[in-house]
Amino acid sequence: MAAEVTPKKPPDWKNLTDTVQDAESLRQESINAHHDHLITEIETSDGPLGTSLRAVYEGDELVKFKDSLSDHIRNHDKEIERMCNYHYQGFIDSIRELLKVSCDAAQLKDEISEVNSRLQDSCEPLLTKGEELVKCRRVQGNIASAVENLTLCLPVLEMYGKLKEQMSSKRYYPALKTLEQLEHTYLPRVETHWFSQTMKEAIPKLREQIKDASMSDLKDFLENIRKHSARIGEVAMKHAAEQNNMDPAIVQSNKKMKTKRAPKPPNPFTGEIETEEERRNKDIIADQAGDDMGELSAQDLIDFSPVYRCLHIYTVLGDREKFETYYRKQRRKQARLSLQPPSNMHESIENFKRYFHDIVGFFVVEDHILSTTQGLVNRAYMDELWEMSVSKLAASLRTSAASCKESEMMLDIKKLIVLFCHTLRGYGFSVGHLLELLLEMRDQYSDILTRQWVDIFNEIFSEDNYTPIFVESEEEYTAIVTQFPFQDEELEQGEVQYVYRSKETFPKRFPFSLFVPNIYTQVKAYINACLKFSADLHLSHTEIDDMIRKSTNLLLTRTLGSCLSSLIKRSDLTLLQLIQIAINMNYLEKSCSYLEEYISTITGAQSDSAHMARLHGTSMFKDARSDAEEHIYNKLNLKISEFIELANYDWLLPESRGHASGYITDLVAFLQSTFMSFTNLPVVGGAGMESGTCRRCGFSLFKEEEKVAKTSCMSACKHVAVSLLEFIMENNVKQVTMGALQQFNLDLIQCEQFAASAPVPGTRDGTLLMAFADLRQLLDLFLNWDWSIYLADYGQPTSKYIRVKPSDAISLLEKLNNTDNKKKNLFTALKKNERDKKKLIDTVLKQLRGLVNGTASI
Repeated sequence: MAAEVTPKKPPDWKNLTDTVQDAESLRQESINAHHDHLITEIETSDGPLGTSLRAVYEGDELVKFKDSLSDHIRNHDKEIERMCNYHYQGFIDSIRELLKVSCDAAQLKDEISEVNSRLQDSCEPLLTKGEELVKCRRVQGNIASAVENLTLCLPVLEMYGKLKEQMSSKRYYPALKTLEQLEHTYLPRVETHWFSQTMKEAIPKLREQIKDASMSDLKDFLENIRKHSARIGEVAMKHAAEQNNMDPAIVQSNKKMKTKRAPKPPNPFTGEIETEEERRNKDIIADQAGDDMGELSAQDLIDFSPVYRCLHIYTVLGDREKFETYYRKQRRKQARLSLQPPSNMHESIENFKRYFHDIVGFFVVEDHILSTTQGLVNRAYMDELWEMSVSKLAASLRTSAASCKESEMMLDIKKLIVLFCHTLRGYGFSVGHLLELLLEMRDQYSDILTRQWVDIFNEIFSEDNYTPIFVESEEEYTAIVTQFPFQDEELEQGEVQYVYRSKETFPKRFPFSLFVPNIYTQVKAYINACLKFSADLHLSHTEIDDMIRKSTNLLLTRTLGSCLSSLIKRSDLTLLQLIQIAINMNYLEKSCSYLEEYISTITGAQSDSAHMARLHGTSMFKDARSDAEEHIYNKLNLKISEFIELANYDWLLPESRGHASGYITDLVAFLQSTFMSFTNLPVVGGAGMESGTCRRCGFSLFKEEEKVAKTSCMSACKHVAVSLLEFIMENNVKQVTMGALQQFNLDLIQCEQFAASAPVPGTRDGTLLMAFADLRQLLDLFLNWDWSIYLADYGQPTSKYIRVKPSDAISLLEKLNNTDNKKKNLFTALKKNERDKKKLIDTVLKQLRGLVNGTASI
């Protein structure tokens, strides 16, 4: 069955089997070669066998590898056995020779031991000396090494000692340079030594100590500069005064400033403290330097080295910005302290001086720092600080100056401000705002002067006797005309001639009282005082002139005008005193032109300038004179009214008494004595007596006196006439008799005689009589019973009774008519003439009413 299934091999299968057998043999050869290679690696390798063994165990022929390995071992054993068999005889021979050599070696050993013993004995001293030499060589090497190391270390230690010395003497910048050299040059040479590391660790601390010490010096400097700022400012202002031709005494302090020196702080490195004796010696030296400070500049009074030193140190250490910020902050604080005025600064000029000295000293120091350092302070910082200071300074000065009550102190303050401006302008600061402040203070100064001059004027008024000035000698006369420019009427024609410049004998009389030259002198003194404030303000002549004229106008109109108004209103002044005041006003009015010339002279302005302000004193004195004259008239009229109030008329009087009433006689006597006292003239002029000349003393009357006297006399006459007319026209008077009118006529005649007597020179032309013309025509109309003439000529310019008003005539005629009606009631039988008179009165009344109503036909 199997034979049938299995096919027969083709003829070529034999070749195929051979090929398969060849492949198998090649594979076996390859495995054997691989095993041989692994065994070779195992035999020859000196390192780990892990790789080779892994290759053996990872393969599939481990048994075959073991067989190959066993074959190799057997082969090597056979080789070893063959080699041993080959060299065995030689080995035996060598052993025999070695045994012979062993005997010789033992002998040699004995000989060597003997030689060694002898050698040890002989070399023992040499070994001892050798050991000593080795020790010496070792010491010598140590010494050389120590010298070498000391040579390297000594400069480091010397530099460190130098650093300590510099720090002890406060030579901070050299100490800082030494510290830099020590750190970068010397310490690297000895970095193997333990102290090198200690020094390296101490270097940052030393730098901080130097910074702190220099900052401590700076703080001491700031404290010191704060104390000596006023002295620096005083020296700077003194030098500025000398350069600007001003009096250095302006800034010289009356009391010497002595500042107690604070104990010097201990040395920050050594802890040393300045002794009391050393401090006293330094105080003495400082006081001597203060006595000679006039020869020094402001910068010589203070040592700025702490600033420079601290600035340089912080710059080197990279903290310059921090230092600049600190310095400026501290100086700003000190600036605010300097600008803070004392609470009682207005009480003494010394306080103002100290205040200005302190501020000037501050900015002088800052200017010196600006010019001697680079960037510590700059111009922008200075300008900002100055602007802040100017505003606070101006506010403080306004407040303090406002409390000043004395003009002399205001002048001293002004001089200090001017010198302050000169000083700081020299250091490049703008002082325009302070000059504007001076212009403000000028008005305040004028107000202070004005208040002072109020007391001066009132004192002059209280001391005056209000009588004309009498001079007994040429010296007295010259003193008056020198003090006051009194001139006569020829001044209007351009000829200036002083009154009484003749060969007349003394005594002589001026028309004004003593307060006229005194007031004029004090006004000039006020002008001079105003001019003092304008000095050194760099104003033009025109500006000074305008300022003085403005102040003078205020003095004349507001101050003097108020004083004069108060004077005139005084109740204790007599009539003659008021008259003298009115006369005085006229001469003070004329003096205004001389005051204008005086102002132009002292200011140097053009007196004929079209833009020049005029003094308002002329109008003020005119108003004062009018006010005085009004008071004269009122006072005189009041006195007249007192006399008239004494009148007690019997309006039903049947017949006149034949003489004037008593009150009229007294009134006329009063008026005569008043005007005679005023003009020194008798009531009636005599033969050979010129008008305007005093009969009693021979002095000529001045036109001003005549004018006031005439006006007063006219006012008195008008007041008497009006008062008399009011008597007769009074509504309470219902009935009047012809006898009462005749008595009233006698009183009027007495007044007319007074008016005609020329109580004042120059009034003989009947001017005074015109005051009584209205009353005279009214009485004449009734006494003469000229109704036909009055009615016929009414309204004509040539009318005899042109001044009689129809209303007045009606009122008086009705009072007469009422009297007649009363008589009619008493007497039943009337005479024919009385009836005719009654009829005439009624007719006249009817026509007069027609005139009043405008319906009458004439």
